[in-house]
Amino acid sequence: MKPNKSLLRKSHFLGTKIRNIRKRNNLTMEDLSARCIRIDPEYAPSVSYLSMIERGKRVPSPDMLEVIAQVFQKQADWFLDDVPDQQDITPDKGNKGGLKGMALEPSFLFSNDILQIAIPEMLSQTGISGRQFAHLLIRAHQENNQNHFPDLERAAEEVGLKRMPLSVDELVAITKQMGLTIKWFDEAPNEAKDELGVNSKNVVTSYFEPANKLFLNRILKKYPMRLKYELAVHIGHAVLHNTDGLKSVMSVGGQQFNKEDAFKHHSTSTVDPQDILHAWRDFESSFFAGALLCPKVPFRQLLDRHGYEISSHKMAEVSASVAMRRMTAVSPYTHWHYFDAYSPGKLKAVYRGNGIPLPWGNMRSVEDPCQHWAVFRMINTPTNGQSSAQLSIMNVNGNPRIYCCESINVSDLAGNSHVLCAGIDLNPAIEAQGKDALSIADDLKQLCVKNGGSAAPSRAIKQDLMSVAKILNINWVERGIDTEAKLICSRGNVCPREPSCYDKN
Repeated sequence: MKPNKSLLRKSHFLGTKIRNIRKRNNLTMEDLSARCIRIDPEYAPSVSYLSMIERGKRVPSPDMLEVIAQVFQKQADWFLDDVPDQQDITPDKGNKGGLKGMALEPSFLFSNDILQIAIPEMLSQTGISGRQFAHLLIRAHQENNQNHFPDLERAAEEVGLKRMPLSVDELVAITKQMGLTIKWFDEAPNEAKDELGVNSKNVVTSYFEPANKLFLNRILKKYPMRLKYELAVHIGHAVLHNTDGLKSVMSVGGQQFNKEDAFKHHSTSTVDPQDILHAWRDFESSFFAGALLCPKVPFRQLLDRHGYEISSHKMAEVSASVAMRRMTAVSPYTHWHYFDAYSPGKLKAVYRGNGIPLPWGNMRSVEDPCQHWAVFRMINTPTNGQSSAQLSIMNVNGNPRIYCCESINVSDLAGNSHVLCAGIDLNPAIEAQGKDALSIADDLKQLCVKNGGSAAPSRAIKQDLMSVAKILNINWVERGIDTEAKLICSRGNVCPREPSCYDKN
């Protein structure tokens, strides 16, 4: 039963391949073990041993590998490193959203001890702060779960009793029930540079002082929707963490303030061991705040009645950003994305439950961001508060996908203009109607290529898309279909337009 040394040297992807092919065939480990027993009881792996093989803790003997290979009608060599295939080693996440992962092989290089040594060095060399890294981890977790956090939803519903809208007075009363005492302070917006070196106006809006004092900037009285969000976030920290490690500072603008240097107005590239913990608690409390202000069932019903119009936020008496982020969590359709973008190209908030690539880097500036993304166009051409629907086609992992989004220009209370964008991937909705989404997307792409990068959908394509839009009950998808579809890309070096928007020499 012992594996030979040759097999050991070529088995780094073996466990990953077995796990992925098993999942693609909808087999449990119990199913696979039973199939192996029917082929050869002597060399069939038990469920526990199979689990260790898939996790890279054990390597099967050549005879055992042969039995597993027979189940999947593969040659035994297919499972070894000599037959690399990206699809076979990419983690299978089933129907979950977000970007695809990568196989962490050889697994011993990704042990906890090695990662704990390597990650701080990596962050130091790349200039990424511990807080930025924490945000990447949290976003990946959020996207992998497609914004589904039932424990946080239930906690918010127990506090708010599923009431919508909640008034400022009701939120103040809940705040006091949490044992917090509200104090007011005055501070005007000031100029500060973000991590990209871009100047923006920033203002501290609230902070907490132990043991129970919550300080609110008096400027919030002019912005009741933002005031409600701030109160809801602090309520979330009190409910979820009993004020232990309560986020002490909230701010508005391009610069992010952390607990330690709240009023120093600068960021640091050092790695603080507490960054990930604080960032996670901030995310939990922010999600809690959205669920408190827009409880799932009432808010979904409101969106259904109004065709997911962004203006529904006014009826819920919350900001457009809160409403658009909650859309991605409460909609029965799971393939959403959300961007909150500041000029010239800083993504303040990102969610990609549909795996859409980023239009530019949020950790760094890029020299060739695609000019045709709706969020990018609207940063440079404000629409005076009017929303804009756009139908887009982009190649993702070599296949064309159709997206539709709705974007809106807004200003934060510090006076910074930014763009909020909520969108969906239409391919899964097309496939749900028994249509060939890739074929339809490719036909639309070719139309756009022939017309210099944008084109109105053909009658047949428009009919298919309109049918999907009506089933989804999203009004801005219908409006997007009535405009010219645009070819977009994640970077200029993969521009699909002919001629390209960028000089590729």
